[in-house]
Amino acid sequence: IGCSSPDDGTESITINNQQEGISVNGQGKVSVTPDIAILTVGIQSQEASVASAQVKATDAMNKVVSALTGNGIASKDIQTQRFSIQVVTRYDTTTQQEVIIGYSVTNSVTTKIRALDKVGVIIDAVASAGGDLTRIEGISFAIEDPTTYYSQAREKAIIDAKAKAQQIATLLGVTVGEPTYVSESTSSPIYQDSRIALPVASETPISLGELEVSASVQVVYAISK
Repeated sequence: IGCSSPDDGTESITINNQQEGISVNGQGKVSVTPDIAILTVGIQSQEASVASAQVKATDAMNKVVSALTGNGIASKDIQTQRFSIQVVTRYDTTTQQEVIIGYSVTNSVTTKIRALDKVGVIIDAVASAGGDLTRIEGISFAIEDPTTYYSQAREKAIIDAKAKAQQIATLLGVTVGEPTYVSESTSSPIYQDSRIALPVASETPISLGELEVSASVQVVYAISK
């Protein structure tokens, strides 16, 4: 903050908000094999009445849930994601109006699969249980507790930031001082896979791949001349 006195005798104050020091961004990444799969399974039924469509959808979903629990999925790992009832219409060219021809009931659940070697088996089981009403809406892979991996990625990011600051200081002929500001951001390690086929006579192939846990830091270092 600086003060000055203009010719008219009044005093003005100038505030300098400029960030001082060497500001750098550091990146850290860790590749990890996922330990859980999240499967979204839907049931869609269309009938002339809401009641009929709902009965069929409920029956099919009950069979799907039974298939899940029968393959070792705990009830706490099965959660309803969406439930909807929609009117199905068609356009009547004679009357030039939309005509109701039935009702569609959709019910979907997300399932957390911890035994990754059984993902293909479970997909096949729910597809068979729900029959033609089954909709495999997607599967993703995640890390249930990424805390340790975030710590590793954060450490790498800090090391990267410090190395960049030291290089800049060397080029400028100054010395890196103490850090005066640090800001961090991380990304959620979730891998989405929509490439699911439902073969007739063999287990659905699923590839786990790897997830990337990353951390980014912005660090400002003081300059020692």
